[in-house]
Order: sequence, then C-alpha cells, then structure tokens
Amino acid sequence: MMINGALKRSLASRLCGRAITSRCHPYTRSTLLDSRGAPSKLIDGTVGLSPSNGNHRHAFSTAVVAESSTASTTSSSPESITEEQFTPTPSRKYKYFQNIQVTPSGVAIIRFDNPYKKVNTLSFAVMREAQSMWESDVHGNDSVKSIVFTSAKETGFIAGADIFDISQVEDKAQLVPVIEEALNFFLKMKSKGVPMVAAIHGPALGGGLEWALWCDYRICTDSSSTKLGLPEVKLGLLPGFGGTQNLPKLVGIQGGMDMMLTGKDIRPPKAKKMGLVDLVVAPQSLESVAIQSAEGLANGTVKKSKPKEKSLMNRLIEDTPPGQYLMWDKVKKMVDKNTGGNYPAPYAIIDCVKYGLAHPSGNDKFKHEREEFAKLAATKESEALIGIFDGMNQMKKLSSSAAPIDVKKVAVMGAGLMGAGIAQVTAEKGYDVLLKDRDAASLGRGLSYMTENWEKKHKRKRMTTYQLNLNTSRVTPLADDTESWKRHFAGADLVIEAVFENLDLKRKIVQQVEEVTSDHCVFATNTSAIPIADIAAPGPDIKRPENIVGMHYFSPVPSMPLLEIIPHAGTSDEALATAFAVGTKQGKTCVVVKDVPGFYVNRCLGPILVEVSALVKEGVPLETLDKAMKKFGMPVGPITLIDEVGVDVAAKVSTFLSDADLGVRMGGGDLSLMTNMVEKGWLGRKSNQGFYTYAGKKGKTIGSEVTAYLKEFTGGKVSNLSEKDIQDRIASRLVNEAAKCLEDDIIENPVAGDIGLVFGIGFAPFKGGPFRYLDAVGVSSYVDRMNGFADTLGEQFEPCQLLKDYATSGKKFHG
Repeated sequence: MMINGALKRSLASRLCGRAITSRCHPYTRSTLLDSRGAPSKLIDGTVGLSPSNGNHRHAFSTAVVAESSTASTTSSSPESITEEQFTPTPSRKYKYFQNIQVTPSGVAIIRFDNPYKKVNTLSFAVMREAQSMWESDVHGNDSVKSIVFTSAKETGFIAGADIFDISQVEDKAQLVPVIEEALNFFLKMKSKGVPMVAAIHGPALGGGLEWALWCDYRICTDSSSTKLGLPEVKLGLLPGFGGTQNLPKLVGIQGGMDMMLTGKDIRPPKAKKMGLVDLVVAPQSLESVAIQSAEGLANGTVKKSKPKEKSLMNRLIEDTPPGQYLMWDKVKKMVDKNTGGNYPAPYAIIDCVKYGLAHPSGNDKFKHEREEFAKLAATKESEALIGIFDGMNQMKKLSSSAAPIDVKKVAVMGAGLMGAGIAQVTAEKGYDVLLKDRDAASLGRGLSYMTENWEKKHKRKRMTTYQLNLNTSRVTPLADDTESWKRHFAGADLVIEAVFENLDLKRKIVQQVEEVTSDHCVFATNTSAIPIADIAAPGPDIKRPENIVGMHYFSPVPSMPLLEIIPHAGTSDEALATAFAVGTKQGKTCVVVKDVPGFYVNRCLGPILVEVSALVKEGVPLETLDKAMKKFGMPVGPITLIDEVGVDVAAKVSTFLSDADLGVRMGGGDLSLMTNMVEKGWLGRKSNQGFYTYAGKKGKTIGSEVTAYLKEFTGGKVSNLSEKDIQDRIASRLVNEAAKCLEDDIIENPVAGDIGLVFGIGFAPFKGGPFRYLDAVGVSSYVDRMNGFADTLGEQFEPCQLLKDYATSGKKFHG
C-alpha cells in the first residue's frame, strides 16, 4: 500500500522550508562556487520565511508568511502608519474592521481592514475586537441570515498571526488561555447557525487560512497574489486556531499533512482541485459571487462544503487501521530523514492530527492542539527560527538614508549560469534586461537556461503562460558583434558583470561600460574573490569609481536567497542604495559586508576547509565527517559539499584565503589534500570522481583509488575522534571567523552575521545562526572549549578578542 505520491514527494523534498525558504537557508553544494557558477544541485535546509519590511522588535512580523514573493505585501512600522489611540465614530466603529454592511437579503459583510498596516494580521487586539464586534452587531442580530468575511485591502485577506504578540509573552504557557479564548470565539461564530463564506483575495496564510477553515464555504480569486497555506512549521510552531483538526477533515489527512509539514503555499487551481476552496473567480467578481453564495447557502440553493470524496486507495490508506499504520510510519520516516530529529514542530503536528483522529468528538482535540502550540513556542528551536525571521525584517532596511536611482533597465554581462540566473530573477521582477556575451552560442546557452527554468515553473503551474511570455519578452540578447549593443547599453541604469574571475578582464569591462552608459549608471561586479577596490581603482581606464559596487550572488541564483553587497571605500551612498534596492526587489536577502578577501560567507568557509583537511589527515573517515556535521544540523556534510561545488573550486578558494589576511586562522591543515586531487582530475561530482565515486543510480561510494590515496595522505592513521569533537572543531573554526568578522566590522551586527551564514551556507537554522548559537551554548564555555583545542592542536583555534571579551563580561550577542 502506497502513501499519496504528492505527500511523499513534498516531504522528501523539503520539510522545514526550502527556504526560508521560501524560499530559505541552504548549506548548499554551491556556496563556494566562483562568480561563473559551476553546475551544482541545491541542497536546501532553509526555513523559507518571508519577512515583513521593518526593524527588529519594534516592527510587526507576520508569523506565517511563507514565500519570498509575499515580502512585498507585508509591512511593519517603518512603512506603516503609527498606531494611535482609536476613537470610534459612526462611520468607523471598529479599529481593525470596517463597519458591517448587511444586504437586504440578510448577508452581513465583514471586512478586515487594519488601517495601520499594509496587510491584515491576527493580533491579540484584532481577536479581542472581533469578539466585541460579533457580540454587538452579529450574534443576536436576527436580520443576519448569512455572513461573508473578506478584506477591504487589495494586499490580501489575512497574512497570518502577529508573531510579535507571541514573542512578547515570556511564559509561553500563558498562550494556552489566550488561544482558548480565540477558539471559543470561533466556536461561538459557528453556534449562530448561519452559513459563513470566506472571500479570499491575496494571501490567506496561517491564522488567516484557519479563520477561513471555520467557514462553511471558501471562494478565492485567480490572482497570482492569491495563496493559501499553513506555514507555521517554518517558525517551529503549529497551526493553533484549529488548523490541525479542520484542515485534514476538509482535504484529507495526506493533503493536510503535506500542507502543514512543508508549510508550502497552495495556489488557486490546486486549492480548488484538492477541495480547499469551493470556487475560484476573477478578483472583480469576488464580493458579488460571495454574496450570491451566502444567499444560496442561506436559502438552500447552494450546498455547504463537504470534504472531497476520496479515491478507493485513499480510503484504504486514511480510513482503515492498517492503512493509517503504514501512512504514519511512512510520514515519520520522511520527517526523520528530512529533519534529522532537530525540529520538534513536525512531530507535534503529527501528534495533534493523530490525537484528533482518536478523539473526533468534543473539543479536547483543540485543547491538545493549543497546549502543543505553547510547548513549541517555548522551545529553543522556535526561538531560533523566529530570530531568523525577525532578522530578515531587519535586513530589509539599509542603514544609509540615501535614495537609490530609479532603475528600469538592467544590463547583465556574461550569460553563463551566474549571469543567466541574475538575468532570470531580474526579468521576473519587472526590469527590462540586456543580456550580453561574446557570441551567439554563449547567449543561446544562457537563454536556454532561463527558458527551461520558466517552462518548469509553467509546467508546475507556478507561472502563467502570460507571465512566461512577458518574462521572455523583457530579455534582449546582445553579442559582441551586435551592432546596436552600445545603443542598448546607453539606456541601462545598472550593469551587473558576471564574467570570469580575472581582474584585467573586469576592469576592461568597466571601461567598455563607462564609455557607452550615462553618468548615473551603477556598475556592479559579481566577483567572489577579487577586492572591489582593485576593480574600482582610479586610472585612465576607470572614470566613475564611485558608481562601482560588489553584488555577490550565490549559485544557483534563482534558488539562493542571499546577496552580499560590497561597497569599496569610494562607493557612493547612492550606488550602494541602488544595489540594495535592486537586490531586494530580485527577492534576495541583502547583507552589506566590508570589502575584504572572501567578503563574509566565503571568508567564514575558508577555515572550515582547512579544518576538514586536518581531520582527514588525522585519519577521520570521510563518512564520519559527513555524518557528524549533518547531525549538527547542516544539510550536507563537508566532504559532500566539496565534491558538489567542485574540488578544484574548493582548492582555489582555500588557497586564495590562505594567501590573504587571515593569518593563523587558515592554519592547521594540509590543503594538498585537494590540490593533489585536482592534479589527478578528481574534481568532484562533475567529473564523477572526487572524494566519492559517482556511478549513476548506484549513488556514491569510496573507491579503491581514493582509499589508497587517503592511506598515503594520512600515513595509514585511523582516528576514533568523537562525534562531538568533530562537530566542535569544524563549527568553532566557522563561528570564530564569524565573530572575527564582527570584530573587524566586516559585518554590521550579529543579526547580519546570523542571516548571512544561515542563508549562505545553511548554518543549522534551528540553532539560529552562529551568534544565536553562541548565546545558547554560552560564550564563556565555548571560549573554554576553543582554548582547549588551541592548547592541544594549535593557535588556529585561539578565540578572537571579541569572543574573549564577551566571555569575560558575560554579554550576549542578542539581548
């Protein structure tokens, strides 16, 4: 007996985000790729969250916004009207709702409308006012025969619960009675006995969808902005307003588990197909159709929603004890595989659904759900994931107040994987794109890459035919021999180069661009190693160094959420603001970093590569290294990572950083481990031979040649180093370098450091990033641990001064 294929695929592909996320925090196989972006497959460990725009703790955050495309619809205090004391008037009786309108046929239209935010959310205050409004205007009003819930905002229905409310409650056990009060309100709504319709346009996520699930009928628009989902798992939480009970009852256990365990968005066509909504209509028809449906439900001409009829196979799986046993066994195994047991929320969701199946009558199932919610809210994993989400809010604001130039046309130099990926995400966000390379063949490969990606989205119904055609039409391919390329470039506002890592070539491109573009045009280099100051160094060939800035994308660009923005000392505030604005619009989380070798992410990875070579030299088996770091929380182990990005790329980056300014922090290893492999042609997966041998569907093995090579490299030594020692030695090299970057002002603050490494290399999201990790384990004890390594292994483990200072003072990186 087989579990539903869609559920199996979704769970197997990603559980706690993609992300995150949404889209979220990949310790990717591609992090070390140079700016050309060698082929790689993304390994994703993201939580996939999309933040509202705003500042830390003073901004409202939507706990359940799941995908980056939602980021533009969410809001926080800097972009919102400051909430003031509300004074009711006859034209506006309620703060968060418009006045209820009752039609002659008895349909009460209740419109969510928070005037202080760009989107509607469910805060404690909103729920209290909803109860008051219901008691005053609806419950005892006999003229109300049916109800339509909708939004007065074009930005969406309800984007979710207000995570700030949850964060403010110190004793999470106090959330239980708060949620109980909300549940009692929903039960009272049902007790009026009149049909209720949810009319949804835009996001209905988390608590927003849970509100709709309490209704008898759901209608959504066919807009590309409309999405439905329960992504609480991405914050280490579960749906707390009855979602774990109401969703499986409506769409089936497998469909419900798929949504709740992955936190993914459901688009209108699929929502209709799976029974999540009853009708899909054009936006302009939503309210009128909702009113007609409410009238029909009241007079009996329209039937209330019923759970979608199950196939025979699904009845056998979901409705029989043997089927349920096999289903839950399969679900748990997939959760175990995809989380490594590091995320408690998926297991709590499973538990709540199973509890509801065992206790179908009464309200005990809701009591159990809210108690589990409160327990999750108190976990360090949820705190870490919310910290990441909160950090994303902060990353949406640039510290500089300079205004960016108005960018309409972006030119991309280089149509390789990086250049084509940059062009793709740029065109998708509405910019006109010029894609230039040396010849038609190179351009063709880049255009094919974009087209294939768009066609995949189209096939999966993630992109309409219109959107596909529109994106394609925005891209103008240009080759060196295209006579009009200079005329096209004259209209460019931003040029992004993504060519080979060669300083002379990059400076030559700057010269070519400056000759044909206007004075305001910003030039961004996608270098992963060359100092921006060297590219922008004034000279006869560089006329506008103040317009030059680094934009370091990660490969594959369409999937990777992070963008490092690197100003050199002479970069103007306007150029920096322009790069930040474009990167943000491209859907990237932008971190501004100092112009130093390796910038931030790759600089932190360098010491890891050295330490891995040291551990191999000591005789630690390759599989043991991979297993230890996966258990630590990384999506892939370091040996697999090197094979995936390319042994040659890893060797190049580590050698470059060894010759840079890191000093002893790049010591203690033997990089000949990788350079010798490059000489042998063992380049990793791309050559089918790296540390592992790759043989098609047989997976990867360690071949006899590698075994012999490692025996020679290690001198035959075999180490039985403990798993914790392996984890601490690798992680401490990374964490120390991150702290050194903060000490040297390479990153602005601990939040930027956490976001950079979670999104850039997938530093275990449930640990919240290196600085939250240090706060959790204690800086003092971590410094002691590093000092112990330094005494026995060498000065490469000596903690940086900032860590020593925090250990002495007892300070935390996050208050």
